[in-house]
Amino acid sequence: MRLSLASLVLCVFGITTGEFVIAGILPDVASDLDVSIPAAGLLVTAYAIGMIIGGPTLTALTTRFPRKPLMVTLLVVAVVGNIASALAPAYEALFAARILTALVTSTFFANAIVTAVSTAPEGKQASTVSKLVFGMNMAMILGAPLGTFIGSQYGWRATFAAVAAVCALGLLLVVRLVPAVANAGESAVAEMRVFRSRDVQLAIAITAIANAGVLMVFTYFSPLLTDVSGFTGGSVAGWLLVYGVGATVGNLIGGRLSDRALMPSQIGLLTLLTAALVLMWLVSTNVVLIAVMVFVLGALGFSVIPGMQSRVLSTAAAAPTLAMAVNASAYQLAAAFAGWLGGRVIDSSGLRSVYLVAAAVTVAGIALSGVAWYRDRLATDVDDSKVAVA
Repeated sequence: MRLSLASLVLCVFGITTGEFVIAGILPDVASDLDVSIPAAGLLVTAYAIGMIIGGPTLTALTTRFPRKPLMVTLLVVAVVGNIASALAPAYEALFAARILTALVTSTFFANAIVTAVSTAPEGKQASTVSKLVFGMNMAMILGAPLGTFIGSQYGWRATFAAVAAVCALGLLLVVRLVPAVANAGESAVAEMRVFRSRDVQLAIAITAIANAGVLMVFTYFSPLLTDVSGFTGGSVAGWLLVYGVGATVGNLIGGRLSDRALMPSQIGLLTLLTAALVLMWLVSTNVVLIAVMVFVLGALGFSVIPGMQSRVLSTAAAAPTLAMAVNASAYQLAAAFAGWLGGRVIDSSGLRSVYLVAAAVTVAGIALSGVAWYRDRLATDVDDSKVAVA
């Protein structure tokens, strides 16, 4: 791997670890700051809100900024945000620090991908993107469990300090190793026109809705395992590792399936995900079966992501960078909704009910995917008819 690409992968790993690791330290944060588990879960919502607002807004406003100085600035904000999280004296301060960190996340990802692809050897663009995505997978496989372990040994504040250190190292490597890439983007108004397309709107809506169910379970991953299934708090880091391995496997398999048949595979995988969530509700007190299902859930939850990204890129070819940022915000909108809805479910029906509600939300994603597939087939039939007439 080229050193410039490795630098960007490290940055993606650090920033994404900062996003995912909250699931493993949620009970410790709640206890230390004297808030409830649902209130602590809203920290996930806070991060999501920051990405939802910051991603499209910053990406649109910085379309003509030089990419390297922009990425360095965004990384500085990420470092400051994680340090502020580590030093937060109260829940409200941590909430604000999470939003600050999240504001720059989507824009950094979008510019990192464009920079990496622009400097990739001919014919290696797709594999370059996959390596950046691997940085996200490693955040789940290594970053989240390691951050959870650090939190269990030295306190949750040490977790955010470690994330800040990784981001700072990535920043120094970007300054030294990543080449400057010109930004030839159009104006924000010109790029925003792509969102007039009904297909683009539908593709982004699928990302927002179809992922909300699995994100609801992930938000409350730690209490579901400890309070419902009976695992010890010290084992949560290991189960996050299992989930992350499943996510990596699912990401690779899902990408191959999407290359062959995008919408049919997406609908099929979402259907399997729904079934897995219902099964987890049924076996939630069986530690052996839940252990297996943690891997399955990670695999199915991430198997649908490559296809969703591909659909957004194909429907928004006129403004792919902005579309990717908006799609990332849609994913975070799902996370925000998941954190809020999960908290309401826990308050009204208990932790275990989260699985069933998550399954119901995923069904809505299947329905939207079916609409998108129908539109594709309808458009194909119209094109074939035109060709036949000609």
